[in-house]
Amino acid sequence: MPGKDYSTPMARTFSRTFHWQFDSPVDAVWPILADTARFNEAAGLPDHDVTETPRPDGSVEYVARGRMGPVDLEWEEIPVNWVWGRWFEHIRVFRKGPIARLSARLEFTPDGDGCRAAYTLAAEPANALGWLVLSTRFFSGTEKNFGKLAADARDYAAGRRDDPFDHPAPSLAPGAVPRLDEQVARIEDSGFGHGLAKRLADRVTGAQNVDLWRVRPLALAREWGVAARETVELCLEATRAGMLDLRWDLLCPRCRIAKATVASLDALPAGAHCDTCNIDYGRDYARNVELSFRPSPALRPLAGGEYCLFGPMSTPHIKLHVTVPPGETRDAAADLAPGAYRLRTLEPGPQADLDFDGGGFPSVEVSADSVAAGAPSRDGNVSLVNRDTRPRTFIVEARAWAADAFTADRVATYQAFRDLFSDQVLRPGDEVAVQRVALMFTDLRGSTALYEKVGDAAAYGLVREHFAFLARIVREHDGAIVKTIGDAIMAAFHDPADALRAALAAQRTVADFNRDRETGEVALKIGLHAGPCIAVTLNGRLDYFGGTVNLAARLQGQSRAGDIVLSPAVAIDPAVAPLLGNLDSVEEESPLRGFVNPVPYLRLTP
Repeated sequence: MPGKDYSTPMARTFSRTFHWQFDSPVDAVWPILADTARFNEAAGLPDHDVTETPRPDGSVEYVARGRMGPVDLEWEEIPVNWVWGRWFEHIRVFRKGPIARLSARLEFTPDGDGCRAAYTLAAEPANALGWLVLSTRFFSGTEKNFGKLAADARDYAAGRRDDPFDHPAPSLAPGAVPRLDEQVARIEDSGFGHGLAKRLADRVTGAQNVDLWRVRPLALAREWGVAARETVELCLEATRAGMLDLRWDLLCPRCRIAKATVASLDALPAGAHCDTCNIDYGRDYARNVELSFRPSPALRPLAGGEYCLFGPMSTPHIKLHVTVPPGETRDAAADLAPGAYRLRTLEPGPQADLDFDGGGFPSVEVSADSVAAGAPSRDGNVSLVNRDTRPRTFIVEARAWAADAFTADRVATYQAFRDLFSDQVLRPGDEVAVQRVALMFTDLRGSTALYEKVGDAAAYGLVREHFAFLARIVREHDGAIVKTIGDAIMAAFHDPADALRAALAAQRTVADFNRDRETGEVALKIGLHAGPCIAVTLNGRLDYFGGTVNLAARLQGQSRAGDIVLSPAVAIDPAVAPLLGNLDSVEEESPLRGFVNPVPYLRLTP
């Protein structure tokens, strides 16, 4: 629909509103059009560099510099305001170039099963050239360009196209295509490609830059509808083949953007500074140390600048991001689902956590040195009260960490990572607290008698074969063998449910393994426990130490073979409980070496 022009021939401010109709609901369209970095790249807007300078009051000045055709531009980037699923507003105040000020505001309105959007552009010229640009083809050209992107978004939201936007073909390095063909074949031959290597290569050659700055394997798995292990193994092997580069990102706990990046785990700093949030922060291997990937520069060099520093989809955990003038109260229309939230400001300072059960969302009250949840707001609104003497940007964010973050504690529980990147270890003497890991210890009952019965060579062959099927089972259940100890193994899993599934599969496989075997049989003892521990580098590999490790080993000692002994910490896990329903189980307790009181556990008989 044509936009309405509110400017006059001699106007100081020019503005126009474009109206777009969508046959999909707001929830489907918002993630596309609110992804301002993706939108700007697809629109052909130039990338730019941003300098972040802390101010005396703790806030940050963001100054961007770029080039549009022959014109050098410099502007102050004003933090974007938005309410998730409702609207966003972006303002740039220029210091160099033909435009003095540019603002863009997008508002959504539900409309039956679909929605409507109004996109308003307003601009002030800085000089005669700016007046000429704005009074001639600026708005008509923008309307045509952005209208095409809105049509793409409409089709993508409705499932009528595979990519959100059409965009110019990227620049590839010389010889990239034949090298990629060779890499695809190598990846698939490795057994880690899962038929996905060509799909990854097509992404490297055809995706927008914003899709490749951080290739996240868990996000790929969700997007492609495949198991997480498949994309994890794919990206790891693609790194070995030279298609991708591996990187460890130290994410800021506020904006959750990587502010320190290294190529090896032992080079990861203990902390970093986020210029955007103006805070210092430490590392947490279970929360903000993430393994990600990007294309090798030998195949596709990526532009290093920003397309949009701020934006709703750059920080999707933030549901409300609104600046309120000093001494004022603003009611922001917002629909926030029940859940765990954090109230804070963009400026450094205190924060308040709350668990919202529904009804009126608490008002957010900010003073010079406090952030607090106040009385309930009107339904469908969040009341923002600024009692400070300066403008404050209010933030309401979901506390749940990003589900797509492939954190270091989880990486270490994948067999492919330990097999393909055994050199990725912690610095000598570096100890890392891991919030929770599920451990499985196994051993063979009566292995000494087995060696005496069938002889050393035959028994050793049996032990090696049993290690092989255990390794396969552990890998298939998203775990990793940490080490072998004689005839025993220690395996680690991110999810206790995966550990139990692996234990069940191991006991069932033993029966098949022993069937019709003339050289002897093996009887498998298994113990499971989950909890916190310490990760270290020992004998050149990542290992775990602590009470959780000791208890898991002791529980294996309580196994009689053919059964599984697991701790209450595993049994009560929400994902484990459904698996126990069809299994014979007995609650027991025993005194265990190293523990003062008798230890309870559950004995399962598959």
